[in-house]
Amino acid sequence: MPQILQEPMQIRRLDSADAPAYQALRLHALQESPTAFGSSYEEERDTPIGMIETRLAPNPDRHVFGAFVEAQLVGMAGLVRESGLKARHRGFIRAMYVAPSHRGKGIARHLLTEALALAQRMPGLLQVTLSVTAGNESATALYRSFGFETYGVAPGALRVDGVLYDEVQMVRQLAAN
Repeated sequence: MPQILQEPMQIRRLDSADAPAYQALRLHALQESPTAFGSSYEEERDTPIGMIETRLAPNPDRHVFGAFVEAQLVGMAGLVRESGLKARHRGFIRAMYVAPSHRGKGIARHLLTEALALAQRMPGLLQVTLSVTAGNESATALYRSFGFETYGVAPGALRVDGVLYDEVQMVRQLAAN
């Protein structure tokens, strides 16, 4: 059971003004948990802030939620709708991360709650998928508690420092909307 968060916390969608804080947390995440992301620190460290601002600009099919504690961005989760006409009924959770200093306090649960609530309101969205590195039991347990089910494993999906890591692929069906 997660600890009760003592500090005031705010979950909200990020926008262009949040780009510097988002980029800092993202780069920290890529260094601290390299096996949790398909991107690498080396690929993203020189991304211009303007590109990050564009990614965070309002878009009905791409949302990034941030968790703030005492005005500091400590967690993030993305919700992206597939773009193809035949795949627009699917969304996916991406880039879920909570800084180590704030883990175990329910922040990831709050982020996922917000992302799934928005997914449920998106017209025509019927399912949400995600990938989690095999062996990340705390993340897998969180996703299962929200009704995600495993539908496959991508063997050796990531290669970090010469080591292959499997990715568990999960899906959650949404109520028809």
